Amino acid sequence: MSLGEPNVKRALEWILAQLEKEPGAKRSKLIDEAAREFDLTPIEEDFLQRQLVDELKKKGPSQATS
Repeated sequence: MSLGEPNVKRALEWILAQLEKEPGAKRSKLIDEAAREFDLTPIEEDFLQRQLVDELKKKGPSQATS
């Protein structure tokens, strides 16, 4: 699977935007919300979670928790 999947890419962008607005937001809750909002399969949701961790690591350690 690649990040080129439109719903996964949109979901990741949505989560990152939510975290910019509310840095203390619980990541697992945002992933659940995004999975429903963007109609992701369980496999896509898993992939989204891994991609989110990777993106947050790139941004720095303060964002990579939870």
